[in-house]
Amino acid sequence: MNIKLLVVGKTVKGFVDDGVNEYVKRLKHYINFSLEVIPDVRNASSLSPSQLKEQEALAILKHIGNEDKVFLLDEHGKEFTSMEFSNFVQKKLNEGIKNLIFVIGGAYGFSDSIKEKFGQKISISKMTFSHQMIRLLFVEQVYRAFTIIKHEPYHNE
Repeated sequence: MNIKLLVVGKTVKGFVDDGVNEYVKRLKHYINFSLEVIPDVRNASSLSPSQLKEQEALAILKHIGNEDKVFLLDEHGKEFTSMEFSNFVQKKLNEGIKNLIFVIGGAYGFSDSIKEKFGQKISISKMTFSHQMIRLLFVEQVYRAFTIIKHEPYHNE
């Protein structure tokens, strides 16, 4: 299985990039993991939030194939403990999914069209984080999930 984290917009904080890169590097030991950045929409400041979300939706769709299994990272999604998330990942591995894609939207979240098309949402927390910080938190949780699956001493419970 391949896991891809698809994100809208580049990271402007170096410490976030450093952390994300560290966990992406660690994940290579367990699975084919990639992070793909969709460029920011041009002239975004001249668009309303709903127009911006629709433009981002069009860009997101270009990076997703018909056979890909997609989950949106959204504050209104299903919450997991780390153990539950590792079980979720293990289940997806067992299902034989070729491409598992997680998507982090832009600053305003996802358009209704994307929510309707993919529907399945995961929440990192009830708290609100910047879409850039979520990258780091999520990649760390994917890494944690694999260490739990492999019974390695990273996660303490």
